[in-house]
Amino acid sequence: MTRRQMFGFVGGIAAAGRYGIGQTADSRLPKGIKLGVATYSFREFQRKMALSYISQLGVSYVSVKDFHLSYHSTPDEFTKAKNEFKKAGLTIASVGNTDLKGDPAVLKRYFEYARNCGSPMIVAAPTHATLPAVEKLAKEFNIQVAIHTHGPEDPHFPSPKTVLDAIKGMDPRMGLCLDLGHSMRTGADVVQDIATAGPRLLDIHIKDLKQKLVKESQCDVGDGVMPVVAIFKQLKKIDYNGCVNLEYEINSENPLPGMLHSLGYMKGVLAGLA
Repeated sequence: MTRRQMFGFVGGIAAAGRYGIGQTADSRLPKGIKLGVATYSFREFQRKMALSYISQLGVSYVSVKDFHLSYHSTPDEFTKAKNEFKKAGLTIASVGNTDLKGDPAVLKRYFEYARNCGSPMIVAAPTHATLPAVEKLAKEFNIQVAIHTHGPEDPHFPSPKTVLDAIKGMDPRMGLCLDLGHSMRTGADVVQDIATAGPRLLDIHIKDLKQKLVKESQCDVGDGVMPVVAIFKQLKKIDYNGCVNLEYEINSENPLPGMLHSLGYMKGVLAGLA
């Protein structure tokens, strides 16, 4: 750990207790910016080992990928898994990324899955055609749907603007999961997009890039060109009450050092802003 990383990590730990006071509109998660982890970062590891690693990162929130809690779980398996997350000190803030591209009966099963996980949110990849059915289910289950931006390769929702245009006028439970790395690769101004999204911004996946338009240039957060300080300043300005989930897609067989670095940097930024 470099001198810079150490100061960021220690400063972040000292500030951690100052975040998470009050309630969100749906009263299911604390108010304020919450650092978390997308369990996709530990896709090479089964749940027990993934939870062991996440517990070393100093976060309390996770976005759960089905690798770590199967869509096909039985009631007993759901109970066991939720107890394991709780024992590890982790709150399931969302599930996904989940394809919401089927017919309404198929879509409903994913909402039932989120409810069985105890999750207030699905991070989702729908299509324009399925949006009306997804909105109806979001209202029926009282579960937020955060549409994930997937960058230039995504034919449906590559950028924040495409999401915000599509959900304009929809129920407030329909919103945006801003994947900062993928969105940057479309040429988006991610700081301005946070301001534009406002209350439609439900979730964030953070990663960093050495080069703005190059997917393969992903690096530890703080080591690239992502304007991390400006991002957190803008989140505070709009009174963002969601998670900033580290989605670490590199070094999949040994992600922990880079994730400690990334979260230490972000905790240092939050400490400095506080």
